[in-house]
Amino acid sequence: MAQPLALVLNVPEALGDQDQEPSPYEESEVHDSFHQLIQEQSQLAEEELELQQRQLVAGTLGVPGSGHQTLLGSEGAPVHSAATLRILASMPSRTIGRSRGAIISQYYNRTVKLRRRGSRPLLGDMVRSARPSLRLYDLELGPRALEEDEKQGLLVKELQGLSVVQRDHMLRGMPLNLAEKRCLREKSQIQRGKRRARQDRGGVFSCCSRLRYACILALHSLGLALLSGLHAARPWRHTLKQIGGQFGSSVLSYFLFLKTLLAFNALLLLLLLGLLAGVQAALPPGPPDPAPAFTGLELLTGGGCFTHTVMYYGYYSNATLNQPCVPPRDGHQCSPGASSLPYNMPLAYLFTMGAAFFITCISLVYRPPSPCPSLLVPSMSHAFGESYRVGSTKGVHAITVFCSWDYKVTEKRASRLQQDNIRTQLKELLAEWQLHRSPQSLRGRLRRAVLLGLAWLLCLGTMLGCSVAVFVFSEVTIQSPESAGQEARLLALPLVVSLLNLGASYLFRGLAALERHESPGLEVYVSICRNLILKMAILGILCYHWLGRRVAALQGQCWEDFVGQELYRFMVMDFLFALLDTLFGELVWRLISERKLKRRRKPEFDIARNVLDLIYGQTLTWLGVLFSPLLPAVQVLRLLLLFLVKKASLMANCQAPRRPWLASHMSTVFLTLLCFPSFLGAAIFLCYAVWQVKPSSTCGPFRTLDTMYEAGRVWVRHLESAGPGASWVPWLHRYLVESTFFLFLASALLLAIIYFNIQVVKGQRKVISLLKEQIRNEGEDKIFLINRLHSVYERKERSRAHRNEEAVMPSALLADGGDSWWDSEGPCRLPQHPQLRSVTTSWQAETRI
Repeated sequence: MAQPLALVLNVPEALGDQDQEPSPYEESEVHDSFHQLIQEQSQLAEEELELQQRQLVAGTLGVPGSGHQTLLGSEGAPVHSAATLRILASMPSRTIGRSRGAIISQYYNRTVKLRRRGSRPLLGDMVRSARPSLRLYDLELGPRALEEDEKQGLLVKELQGLSVVQRDHMLRGMPLNLAEKRCLREKSQIQRGKRRARQDRGGVFSCCSRLRYACILALHSLGLALLSGLHAARPWRHTLKQIGGQFGSSVLSYFLFLKTLLAFNALLLLLLLGLLAGVQAALPPGPPDPAPAFTGLELLTGGGCFTHTVMYYGYYSNATLNQPCVPPRDGHQCSPGASSLPYNMPLAYLFTMGAAFFITCISLVYRPPSPCPSLLVPSMSHAFGESYRVGSTKGVHAITVFCSWDYKVTEKRASRLQQDNIRTQLKELLAEWQLHRSPQSLRGRLRRAVLLGLAWLLCLGTMLGCSVAVFVFSEVTIQSPESAGQEARLLALPLVVSLLNLGASYLFRGLAALERHESPGLEVYVSICRNLILKMAILGILCYHWLGRRVAALQGQCWEDFVGQELYRFMVMDFLFALLDTLFGELVWRLISERKLKRRRKPEFDIARNVLDLIYGQTLTWLGVLFSPLLPAVQVLRLLLLFLVKKASLMANCQAPRRPWLASHMSTVFLTLLCFPSFLGAAIFLCYAVWQVKPSSTCGPFRTLDTMYEAGRVWVRHLESAGPGASWVPWLHRYLVESTFFLFLASALLLAIIYFNIQVVKGQRKVISLLKEQIRNEGEDKIFLINRLHSVYERKERSRAHRNEEAVMPSALLADGGDSWWDSEGPCRLPQHPQLRSVTTSWQAETRI
């Protein structure tokens, strides 16, 4: 009895916690939990014994149909026989966790959890009689548990003979939980440590080995500390869960999209800062010109002292940086400190921009698998895979109810957030499930069609009017002369565009309220579509204004710097209008509604307008990255401030949507709009600027070339003249870059891949439908087998009852008639045979006595 108890209570020795013992209160909790487990085991045995007794009584009494007929309960549900219930109770799904090994394992886990607590009194300070004892229970391990312990010991011995890498690889591949793997690793490391201590008893480790081991541990700890610090410094650490629990997935999708844009801009900024801005700042092109005094207006206009910095295109050199200089003809010496590693700035500028856009495109469309997906940028393919899975989404209500809770949550705040999140998810699922189209009459449908037509005509007229206004005002700004002292006039065009965007968005929102869409999701999608058309039309007119009209008007000047500053002004003005809209559109309206109108209703968060503002700002960033390489830094700062301001305003001034709805495809729609209208349009704009527009002759790395793309051709010609060692680079440029055949071949391969993927998806859908049909047939087979099993046991019980009746009543007694056995107490007559009559009379007398 003592040996199994020692095996169970040997947890602290395995965990290395020998100096700490549980308090009497904690050990009493273990006592009560183990007592509860034993009671569950005994209750299961009593239920099984009760089923056997019911069957035995039914067979003894000979009641036909007892114990084997399928009766109807109080609710009309079938009550199976004892035999059927016994078979169902012995199924694997009903016996999981009921074995003694599972009880010991659960008690072991609870004991480990209690003994890991750090704040506990020492056991030696307690009175020995105050400690509850577990010796009253029979904890003898069975042969199966002893066999498992023996196998575990053999496995530890096998692991001791392997190297560290082989042992870790084998432990990763084992189908065990993390606790068991950790226990095996600790046991094998302890034994190896003892063996090494015995082997190295005669000598000591060298100083270099100890120092190297200490440095490795220090670097590992520093890396873990940095990762944990970065994880804790994220502004959305707990905010996203709180927003999702209080406001639902529709509002949460906006903040998730903002987080995605922040990741894209951080990736773009790292490339441009490391390959362009950092290199040019370390090796400036020449003596800097005297910068104008800082007035504060530069934060709005982007000019002034910011003009001659690495922020804009005109500051970058058109020479090869760090190139060994040739002594000049006038006899002056070269400047010392020149290195032998040249850096061609025009080529680096062109290739860095191309690589940045290529990496951004790959990140948008496709994301490769990684062991740490949280550090990667969400992609459109991943979003489509999550939203539009092959097959239906039936059973999501049951999954949300039974599988949503995270049992690793231990804090009260986290558990409360998880409760709010699950409750909001259930509201959204039920709202979408109950959403149905009410039947309308012909007159009602006609009235609704007329209303929708008028609303769309008004929206299209507003878009056309805003586009014409932007075009006319841009022409006025080109024709009006600009003076050096009137930089505030440069804010006129961004101010007009921001006003038109804000006013049109409020008009679209009012029209959406008048239309009264049945689905809140449809209302959001319609608003997104209208705002998107307006913003894309305005951006198209502005692109023509910058690359068409401004380039011609600024001949002899650095038009690239002007375009970069113009895009900077547009971003700053859009951010200021977002702050003003948050202040007056949400805070002031909430104060007026609560104090003046005496209403408790707060304004709802406008998802469509806020999301389109994010896409609009990101499009401006991609349009201006060629002319202002540090514009992604401005966008990162803008997004961080927007996240904090919108979060605070949402918590204080907004309420949850009155009609909850499930935004299952919202993130996918946002990424799609970010990829095709936004990124594709910015890529076309920049390709036209690189291939067709002549650069300025007074600034920038391409000042002596006809086009920016000419820098690549110059480099290829330089490689051709350098020697045969690099002749493959001109060949690649000639047959892959400038060849139309390769372009058509790549397009054909892309179309073929898309076609095969479509066919694969169709095949997967067909296989899924077949598997669903097979699962349905297997369920019907199980029901059929249970019914047949029930009928077999029913016939068996009937035959057994019939045999019992024949054994109790002889055939001779059934054949003859006569007087009754009990003179006046029974319906049966006494038999007429004299011998049987005498025997029956004597048996009757004995029975009465």
